[in-house]
Amino acid sequence: MKSNPTPSLIRLARANGDDAKDALPLELGPRVRSLRKAHGWTLEQAAKHAGLARSTLSKIENGQMSPTYDALKKLAVGLEISVPQLFTPPRNSQVSGRMAVTKSGEGAAHPTATYEHEMLAGPLTHKKMMPYRTTIRARDFEEFDGWVRHDGEEFLFVLTGVIQLITEFYEPIEMRRGDSAYYDATMGHNVISTSAEDATILWVTSLA
Repeated sequence: MKSNPTPSLIRLARANGDDAKDALPLELGPRVRSLRKAHGWTLEQAAKHAGLARSTLSKIENGQMSPTYDALKKLAVGLEISVPQLFTPPRNSQVSGRMAVTKSGEGAAHPTATYEHEMLAGPLTHKKMMPYRTTIRARDFEEFDGWVRHDGEEFLFVLTGVIQLITEFYEPIEMRRGDSAYYDATMGHNVISTSAEDATILWVTSLA
C-alpha cells in the first residue's frame, strides 16, 4: 500500500495569483480610517505613529484635505504599509469569519500502512491548507512503496517521540519534540519513527 496520504486527505490545487495591478482604486479617507482601526489605534495614536497632527489626520480621514506626498509617506510608514497600498484594498478584504475547531481525538481517521492520519478542521470546505496530526508507524524506509510526493509545500512539527525525515535531495535528518521543517512537497519525502514509541507529528500541507 502506498504511504501517500489519500486523495480525500490531500486535494491540491494551483492558485491563480492575484496581482496588485488588478486592484481597484479607492478613496483615501475611508482606507486610512480602516487601516487605523485595524491597528486598534485612536486618532491621537495613529497621528503620533505617522508624525502628523491629529487635526491633519482627522481631515484626511474625512476627505477634508488632500495630503502632500510627504504626508502620504509618513502615513504609510506609520501604518506599516507602502504608499500604493494606501490606495488599494487589501487582498480578500471581505472578512468571512470562517473557523473550525477539532477537539483532541475527534479528527477523521485516515490510516495507511505507514502512517495514521487524523484529519483536522475536516468540516471546513475550500481550505488553503490541510492540517493533520499523524502517528508514524513506519520504522524503515523499505516499508514505503517509493517516495511520497505531491504538489504544494509542507510544514512538519514533531509533537512526541523521535523521527527521521528522509528526502531525495538531502541527508536524513533526525528530529525530536519541538523540531520543525518546511519543505517543497514535490521533492520525495518519507518520515519514520526512530524512538521506541510511535512518534506523532503535526503536518500542514498547502492547498493553494
